[in-house]
Amino acid sequence: MFKHRKKNTRQRAATTHGWGSMKKHRGAGHRGGRGNAGSGKRGDAKKPSYWKDLKRYGKHGFTSHAPEKGAAVNVGHLSSAAERMVLDCLAVKKGDVFVMDLGKLGIERLLGAGKVAVKLEISVESASARAVEKAENAGGKVTVTAKAAPAPEPAPAEA
Repeated sequence: MFKHRKKNTRQRAATTHGWGSMKKHRGAGHRGGRGNAGSGKRGDAKKPSYWKDLKRYGKHGFTSHAPEKGAAVNVGHLSSAAERMVLDCLAVKKGDVFVMDLGKLGIERLLGAGKVAVKLEISVESASARAVEKAENAGGKVTVTAKAAPAPEPAPAEA
């Protein structure tokens, strides 16, 4: 039995593998390719669809990197980032204690993961028992502030 050498091994360096122009034998007709390929200056097969739905293409809007409402942070992260937060005016250093109000930063919950190496005085809406314990063991304290509940709407007056 005679073994035939595959044709594509002889055409490894050839980009088009013997089919001439790059646009030939792509299996996509005269579209120029799949997806958004071939939609350039002369992409006549796709231009009308681009004109029809211009809102679909390109980048739109923006992505906010601000902490989400109801965001949480670990007490260990605050401990390691305390010096940087003072430089960014997000916290205040009084003696050897770092004072921070997490409500102003958009953080509502303090969690207990991580090690606390500095004294932290934290004001936050809610905190886990582990977070409070770790902060107090390091010589700091956690003040839990109750979130102001929205005022109830007055009942409609009956006539």
